[in-house]
Amino acid sequence: MSIRFTTQARRGMVAMTVAAGLALGVAGCGGGGDDDKKPKTSASASQDRGSDPSAQEGQSDAPLAEMKGSNGLLLQVTSASRDSGGFVTVSGTLKNDSSERVTVPPAVRGDETEILRHGMSLGGATLVDSKDKKRYYVLRDTDGRPLTTTGFTSLKAGESLAVFIQFPSPPTSTSEVTLQLPTFASAPITISE
Repeated sequence: MSIRFTTQARRGMVAMTVAAGLALGVAGCGGGGDDDKKPKTSASASQDRGSDPSAQEGQSDAPLAEMKGSNGLLLQVTSASRDSGGFVTVSGTLKNDSSERVTVPPAVRGDETEILRHGMSLGGATLVDSKDKKRYYVLRDTDGRPLTTTGFTSLKAGESLAVFIQFPSPPTSTSEVTLQLPTFASAPITISE
């Protein structure tokens, strides 16, 4: 489960950077700039993944936002960074704060047929720009796979999973948006440059 997340996360990031924000296939984008950051075992690498995208995370231990979900699930957003390629990467940690194993609700995948074909993901997430009255959906590669953490189903009591979600970038004049994820409370976040 961790290996699949790490590989897809790295490939998604590389494909999006190279494609200048266009949702291109990740099949030919093997390695990438993240290889030198991933020499650890897959379990450690997947935990580190949530902190790769931005340096501003080191400035404060407090998350940008905390979104409470059902059955003790908690999404802590640690960064939302705008990349020059025309997309925004939201990173954080999905945690089971309960004392029992929790199945992540399938609703977090959203209801789009194309995303549902690719299994469990955070594909139902959206960014809402209230100022310009626009909603941004999760980016996809050319095979329709969402550019977000995939392949998880449940979390043990106290377990955390590093997660990421990529969206098209709102205009640079917009930095305040609301992150929405089905079954979780919405939360305002600030996009950093």
